[in-house]
Amino acid sequence: MEQSQPNNPLHGKTLEEIVVYLVSFYGWEDLGDRIRINCFRKDPSIKSSLKFLRKMPWARKEVEDLYLETINR
Repeated sequence: MEQSQPNNPLHGKTLEEIVVYLVSFYGWEDLGDRIRINCFRKDPSIKSSLKFLRKMPWARKEVEDLYLETINR
């Protein structure tokens, strides 16, 4: 059975959707300034960012936190 999470704004969002949204909202340069990780600063791409973020839970949390902050403005 699928559980509903009406109070979770990340429910149903993929990591790729979140990164694409943040890049379209901030751009790579500003995103790299806000979250200081190399996958956003040096030769950034969606594919390389997703690969890194899936391996590093702390970085993924920073991205998710920035996404939540951004959509709640």
